[in-house]
Amino acid sequence: MKILVLAKHVPDTETVIKITSGGKAIDEADFKYMVNPCDEYAMEEAIRTQEKFKGESIVVSVGPSRAQETIRKALAMGIDRGVWINTEGFSSYLDSFTIASAIAKVVAEEKPDLIFAGLNTTDEGAGNVGPMVAEFAGMPSLVNISKIEWQNEGKSLKCERDVEGGVVEVYEAQLPLLIAPHQNLNDPRFPSLPGIMKAKKKPIAEKKASELITEKAKVEVKNYKLPPEKAPGKIFKGKPVEEMVVEVAKLLRSEAKVI
Repeated sequence: MKILVLAKHVPDTETVIKITSGGKAIDEADFKYMVNPCDEYAMEEAIRTQEKFKGESIVVSVGPSRAQETIRKALAMGIDRGVWINTEGFSSYLDSFTIASAIAKVVAEEKPDLIFAGLNTTDEGAGNVGPMVAEFAGMPSLVNISKIEWQNEGKSLKCERDVEGGVVEVYEAQLPLLIAPHQNLNDPRFPSLPGIMKAKKKPIAEKKASELITEKAKVEVKNYKLPPEKAPGKIFKGKPVEEMVVEVAKLLRSEAKVI
């Protein structure tokens, strides 16, 4: 089985976001980066599936040179090799459409049986790239999957997806297929020291985004704006509880407008 996993290098979740003068860009000068947390579940499931059915695994990441850090972590966890779509020098805005179209060309070249993608990203949070890649590649996609049961010696599967109200949806599908795991599907492993050492020797193929992206982005960013600061909270004390409850209820209705 040939497995491809998508992974993104994103700003650390504790990064303080700053916007440049005029709101035209985000100031990344003091940013620290990390592997997108949802992509770690995709990596883990790719490795587990490979351990079960053998074959080859490939991680694909789109971004500047720092994206190779995410690729190296995937290789240290157990992925066999990497493909880096280098965006350095690519001046146009990269939206979900252009990123997915670039990855789809790698998919067409690699011809994987199975693709794992993160459910979402912590930076833009659109959750579009995985399903778009599947659409471009002409394969079905299943997102938010919390359980997988393999059938027919890895040629098909039955999986579960949790939805609102405690309802569980059950799907049956055949490969090729793209799956975006829910965090309940597995617990991502930590790279071992031997894995980190082996990762240094595993190959990473570089592809230029400018050669893969031939269409314009569907989204244009006009400006960036930080959300308004939250109003200070109110503390109620010094009165009987009954009176404070009535006062809180009035404020929830008149000011917060939540009841």
